Order: sequence, then C-alpha cells, then structure tokens
Amino acid sequence: MAQKSASSANRVATVVLDAGHGGKDPGNLGTKRYKTTEKDIALAVTLLVGQYIKENLPDVKVVYTREDDRFIELMERSNIANRNKADAFISIHCNANKSADPHGCETYVMGLHKTQANMQVAMKENESILLEADHALKYDGYDPKDPESMIALSLRQNAYLDHSLLLSSLIQDQFKDRVGRTDRGVKQAGFLVICYTTMPAVLVELGFLTNAEEEDFLQSKKGQEYMASAIYRAFKEYKNQIEHKDVNLDISPETAAKPDTPAAPVKEPDGNSGVRFKVQIATTAKRIPADSPRFKGLEVEETKAGELWKYSVGNATDLAGAREVQAACKAKGFDGAFITAWKDGERIDLRQAVTLVRDP
Repeated sequence: MAQKSASSANRVATVVLDAGHGGKDPGNLGTKRYKTTEKDIALAVTLLVGQYIKENLPDVKVVYTREDDRFIELMERSNIANRNKADAFISIHCNANKSADPHGCETYVMGLHKTQANMQVAMKENESILLEADHALKYDGYDPKDPESMIALSLRQNAYLDHSLLLSSLIQDQFKDRVGRTDRGVKQAGFLVICYTTMPAVLVELGFLTNAEEEDFLQSKKGQEYMASAIYRAFKEYKNQIEHKDVNLDISPETAAKPDTPAAPVKEPDGNSGVRFKVQIATTAKRIPADSPRFKGLEVEETKAGELWKYSVGNATDLAGAREVQAACKAKGFDGAFITAWKDGERIDLRQAVTLVRDP
C-alpha cells in the first residue's frame, strides 16, 4: 500500500468521498411514505460535499467511490482511497432501527465496540459483502452475522486513529451546533469500509430513516444541503488544524500550552509477555503539564511522536484491564479515549498484542 512521504504528512490534499451502498444494495429503508433508500440519500449528500469542497478549497482533489447508482464492493472503496493516496476518507450513510424512536447523528471510527448497539450498526452496514462473490476469501473469512468475527475485525490496527477521532468530532460538532441535529457522539466499531484504508477514515450516519421526522429532513433538498455543508465545514476545519499542526484530540473545550520539554520515557513493568495496554486520551502539538486541570485528576504519561505530544492513562497487562481504564476515562469526559498496545517501549499492533498476551 502506498505510504506518504514525510514532507506530505501534514498536508490534506486529497479526500475520497464514499456514498454508502448503491446499485443492487439499497442499504437501509425508510418508511412506506417515501420509500426512501439509504443509497439515494448517501449519494446526494456525498456529491454535495464534494461540490462544496471543489468550490471553496480548490487545492483539494476530490475523488468519489461512486457518482451514480452503482454497486461498489467494500474492499474496492478502500482500494480507491489507497490508490489515490488520500489524506482523508469519509463514508456517508443513513441509520435505521426496529423502533421509530431513535434519532440523531453519529460518526464512527475504526475500533473496539463499546456497546452492543455499536456492533449491530457495523454488522448491518457490513452485510453488503454478502452481495459480493467470494467475499469470505476477500475479507479473511469475515462473517457479518457472527459477533466473534466482528470482534476480531475490530482489533485491526488503525495507525491513523488520532486524526480519525479529530475529524469525527469536528463533524459531530457541526451537526449539533450548526444544523441543530441530535448529537449521538463519536463511536468506535468494526466497519469493513474504513478497516482497510491507509489514511484517517470516518463513517458518518446522517440520521435514522426509520424516524419519520428525520426521514422528512434527510430526503428534502434543504436537509441534504445542510448536512453536506456541515461535513464540508468540518473537513475544512480538519484540514486547517492538520496543516497548521495545531492538533488537539481532547474534545473538551479547555486548552493549555507550555514550552516544549523532553518527553518522559515510557516505563514498562516486568511481565510474562512484556505487553502493556494503555488508554490514550489526548494528542496535541503543544505540551501540557501532567498536573494540568485539563486531565481532570487522571495520572497521565506523556510521549512524543514527531511533533505531537500524546497523553495516556494506565498500564494494564490485559485487554480487559485496559477496557476498565478506558471506561473510567470516558466517564470523566474523554469520549475519544482509545486503547493502545506497547512492548519494550514501542507501540505495536493491538491484535498482535492480544495474541502475545494469550500465548506469551
């Protein structure tokens, strides 16, 4: 897979916009009033996002995975982004539920499922592969109807999780503050379409087609323009933050900055496997003192990677312990907290770490 050079690492020059589903795959369905299909709304909003970017950010190349009603395999969507060496990947979808009550917007990044509901959303979106020939071979035996298969998928490493969380939080802020939609938050789950990308990637759920009010809004021209504008504005802010190296992934509104000082070394306690799990709660271009009130009493460990400072909590010997730490961090308001794995002072693939712990 193509990798970016160091000189282009802080540029956002290409974005791939992915309209979910298409062709023989309608996606989620709306009520009988409109017979709304997810594929149609996703395409309309995606094309508008691209239009706004082209009109207002002429230095950004926009690539679509589809521009009409056709079926594109999930792996090919990722391949399109990888071939174009994209700097960001945004996949746009609509939600559904057996009940007509759920409503609101949510944005997903690749990661471990926190709730059964998150897993159900991912399983539903991933069912598109059942329309593909030889899907078991293409996706390493993944079965969208098997929860155990979902868990294995969600352990795939995402080296771009920090920036994915930033982009997703900016999208949610736009939905809530500028469009007035109900904010269901930034979430993590195992989506195939963002699993194999080699750049920051998010999956947006615009709303619930099974909720009459949201269906009315999403199938209207005004609603589609508002949602597309929100995603465009979030992308514009993301581009600005990345290119000006002022990245702050703590979603809380507080800010802090101190002169740079050397990062403290990562200390690894003894153990059979040597693997430790930590929970990253913030990343910033400017160093924050460990006793800052911004950390809300949490004992943090800082590391420096390139020009970014990263702050983590905990030092668990297994994934279960790390999940407890993650839950405690989220309870204090760090909604984007995510688990990382370390061995001998170096960050390693989370799936590899789980294997090492099971068979040291």
